[in-house]
Amino acid sequence: MGTVAEEKEKNEINERETKKAFFSAVTSLEVMEGLHHHPLLIPQQQQHISVNVDVGDRFPQWNIEETKEFLMIRAELDQTFMETKRNKLLWGIVSAKMKERGYNRSAEQCKCKWKNLVTRYKGCGTMEPAEAMRQQFPFYNELQAIYDSRNQRVMWAEGEGGVTGLKKKAVQLSSDEEEEDNEESEGNKGIVRKKKKGKISGNIGNNLREILQDFMRKQMEMEMQWREAFVARENERKVKEIEWRQAMEELEKERIMMERRWREREEQRRMREEARAEKRDALITALLNKLRREDHNM
Repeated sequence: MGTVAEEKEKNEINERETKKAFFSAVTSLEVMEGLHHHPLLIPQQQQHISVNVDVGDRFPQWNIEETKEFLMIRAELDQTFMETKRNKLLWGIVSAKMKERGYNRSAEQCKCKWKNLVTRYKGCGTMEPAEAMRQQFPFYNELQAIYDSRNQRVMWAEGEGGVTGLKKKAVQLSSDEEEEDNEESEGNKGIVRKKKKGKISGNIGNNLREILQDFMRKQMEMEMQWREAFVARENERKVKEIEWRQAMEELEKERIMMERRWREREEQRRMREEARAEKRDALITALLNKLRREDHNM
């Protein structure tokens, strides 16, 4: 029990150190990506050194000591590799740790080396005779220790009741070939999706163009119909206005005629009244004169 607790504590310390290195590597990679997009920000001396390393010593051979150091680093980061689906940044951390120990290896070289080592390790387990193959492959024990530690972590997770997440990741990421195949398949799927999106966007663009053309054609037809209807309504309005004006002129003429007749009738009535008044006055005057004469005679 004491050995298991010490081993567990050691793994927790390695995990904390790995997470610290992971976050520092993420920050450094983001800075390097920014410098990569802006090459003028990189000093000329650093550019010259990187070019010399790439051209002069591109793929140096791995020696035994370097491979053992690489496997030690990979064993420290194994749990993080198991918990991370996309491990590009983790291989950058491995490359940085290798440079700290004096070995200049890129992330891609470390990844290819690990893939080759895993392939040879699995070949030793399946081919006969196994012991002779293991003797030809000097790093069998280191890889066996990594896989034993991985299985032990799964067993601890089962004992603590947290088997679900870790066991699924252990099953999904049991080998780095599967991880790389998944990455390649995801990349191919991404390319296919982009092509499909391009085709779909092209079809959508054509459909939108046809819809817009149809819409514009209908708009032009509607505008022509509206103009024709507007002209017809305007002509009808003008005809009705002319008819109304003619009717009003006739009514005005009729009103003038009626007014003239009324004035004539009024004039005739006034003349009759004046004549009647004159006759009445004449009768009254004659009657008064007659009465005076009779008074004088008496």
